[in-house]
Amino acid sequence: MYRPFSLFKIILRRIFVVLAGLLSFPIVIFLPISTRSRIYSYLDRYWLKTSNKPVWLKQTEHGAKEFY
Repeated sequence: MYRPFSLFKIILRRIFVVLAGLLSFPIVIFLPISTRSRIYSYLDRYWLKTSNKPVWLKQTEHGAKEFY
Protein backbone atom coordinates (compact mmCIF):
# COMPACT_ATOMS: atom_id res chain seq x y z
CA MET A 1 0.00 0.00 0.00
CA TYR A 2 2.65 2.53 1.01
CA ARG A 3 6.03 2.39 -0.62
CA PRO A 4 9.29 3.82 0.71
CA PHE A 5 11.17 6.52 -1.20
CA SER A 6 14.53 5.70 -2.68
CA LEU A 7 17.63 6.79 -0.80
CA PHE A 8 18.37 9.28 -3.58
CA LYS A 9 14.96 10.94 -3.18
CA ILE A 10 15.34 11.12 0.61
CA ILE A 11 18.76 12.77 0.27
CA LEU A 12 17.39 15.28 -2.26
CA ARG A 13 14.49 16.13 0.05
CA ARG A 14 16.84 16.73 2.97
CA ILE A 15 19.19 18.87 0.89
CA PHE A 16 16.17 20.92 -0.15
CA VAL A 17 15.10 21.38 3.48
CA VAL A 18 18.56 22.55 4.52
CA LEU A 19 18.76 25.01 1.62
CA ALA A 20 15.21 26.27 2.18
CA GLY A 21 15.88 26.74 5.87
CA LEU A 22 19.12 28.62 5.26
CA LEU A 23 17.69 30.81 2.51
CA SER A 24 14.53 31.66 4.44
CA PHE A 25 16.29 32.36 7.74
CA PRO A 26 16.99 36.08 7.13
CA ILE A 27 13.31 36.65 6.31
CA VAL A 28 11.83 34.33 8.92
CA ILE A 29 13.59 35.96 11.88
CA PHE A 30 11.47 39.08 11.34
CA LEU A 31 8.16 37.17 11.27
CA PRO A 32 6.01 36.55 14.35
CA ILE A 33 6.90 33.46 16.37
CA SER A 34 3.68 31.63 15.43
CA THR A 35 4.39 32.00 11.71
CA ARG A 36 8.05 31.13 12.20
CA SER A 37 7.22 27.93 14.07
CA ARG A 38 4.66 26.94 11.42
CA ILE A 39 7.24 27.33 8.62
CA TYR A 40 9.86 25.30 10.45
CA SER A 41 7.24 22.68 11.33
CA TYR A 42 6.51 22.22 7.61
CA LEU A 43 10.23 21.87 6.92
CA ASP A 44 10.56 19.33 9.74
CA ARG A 45 7.70 17.24 8.34
CA TYR A 46 9.25 17.39 4.88
CA TRP A 47 12.60 16.26 6.37
CA LEU A 48 11.05 13.28 8.19
CA LYS A 49 9.05 11.93 5.25
CA THR A 50 10.70 8.76 3.93
CA SER A 51 7.72 7.15 2.17
CA ASN A 52 4.39 8.10 0.68
CA LYS A 53 2.79 7.23 4.03
CA PRO A 54 1.66 10.32 5.97
CA VAL A 55 4.17 11.39 8.64
CA TRP A 56 1.52 11.47 11.38
CA LEU A 57 0.52 7.86 10.61
CA LYS A 58 4.11 6.65 10.74
CA GLN A 59 4.70 8.44 14.06
CA THR A 60 1.48 6.99 15.48
CA GLU A 61 2.51 3.45 14.54
CA HIS A 62 5.95 4.00 16.03
CA GLY A 63 4.48 5.36 19.26
CA ALA A 64 2.05 2.46 19.62
CA LYS A 65 4.91 -0.04 19.57
CA GLU A 66 6.41 1.58 22.67
CA PHE A 67 3.31 0.71 24.72
CA TYR A 68 3.14 -2.97 23.72
